[in-house]
Formats: sequence, C-alpha cells, structure tokens
Amino acid sequence: MSFLFGRRQEAYGNLSVQEYRQRYYEPETDHVLVDVRTVGEFLSGHIPNALNIPLDQLSRRLGEIPQGKPVIVVCASGNRSRTGADILVRGGYTEVYNLKGGTMAWMMSGGKVE
Repeated sequence: MSFLFGRRQEAYGNLSVQEYRQRYYEPETDHVLVDVRTVGEFLSGHIPNALNIPLDQLSRRLGEIPQGKPVIVVCASGNRSRTGADILVRGGYTEVYNLKGGTMAWMMSGGKVE
C-alpha cells in the first residue's frame, strides 16, 4: 500500500533501543553492531562492541561484516543508519535492522558508551 503513495517499503527492520536491549544486547545474542558515524564521532563515544565503518566507506568494506548474523546499524540519530541498512540489504545481507534514534537515544535511555 505504501508504494501507492510514493513511499518505498524498507527491506530492513527497525528496532527501538528497548527492543535492541531485549533481543540482542542484554542476552548477549550473537549479532554485529555497525556504527556508520565518522571516526571522530565514534571515538567520542559508541555502544560497546560496535564496529565502526563510516557510511561513506560501507559499500567497499562489506567484507568486514560477517554474513549469517543479524546486523544492527547505528548512527547518531537514525538517519545515516537507514542508508547504511539499505546498502547492507543491497549487498546481500538478509537480517538487517536500523537502530531508531541512534546513539543519542541509546545514551538518553541510560545506555553506556565506550
């Protein structure tokens, strides 16, 4: 139905910070968290165990992200991570999620950063 109104349906899922904590972070479920912010942003504070691949490098660095695991993409607020999730889906990744609200939502919910 959204196609009729000019909006494309995303081929990836969206997770709230709470959903991410419950499904992946707290039970330590095997997954890959890809932070697509710049190196400077990443170094200023990131979710523990995140892999930093800046968005402008993501297409050429897909080989660094394991296949066969859920991949959660995060940025500062959720905008760049949506683009990153699209890139991953086009690259053949099948279980991809955008972390809604990004690291800002993570920190506002009390999540720790490294």
